[in-house]
Amino acid sequence: MNIEGNKVIVKKSPKEVFDFLIKLENFEQLMPENTQKFEVDGDSFIFGLKGMPEIRLVMKDKTEYSNITLGAASSKLPFTLSADISEISDNESEVTLKFDGEFNAMMAMMVKKPLTKFIETLTENIAKI
Repeated sequence: MNIEGNKVIVKKSPKEVFDFLIKLENFEQLMPENTQKFEVDGDSFIFGLKGMPEIRLVMKDKTEYSNITLGAASSKLPFTLSADISEISDNESEVTLKFDGEFNAMMAMMVKKPLTKFIETLTENIAKI
């Protein structure tokens, strides 16, 4: 299952956006209002949204100033969340979030709508950094 968020313009250079996103504690600022738990632990963080199970994301890969990829810590529900950063000008970037998960058809049907909303919220909040 693939979900791609809208492209958003951020009034920061790709380096500034990248530096913001590699500091995992900054993801708390991007989370939806219904976040009940957020804890950073080394190269991972765990978060819980109201009515959803807690999820731990681990820093999987980063390409300086252009991409950051987080992945599920659990192999039960394998997925990645990546942020692609493109330079528009010296102090403006375009950011796109992409979710890629391997779910069975039933699970995909259940999680598609809430995940799409989650990606939309993260995208909207990235535009505000």
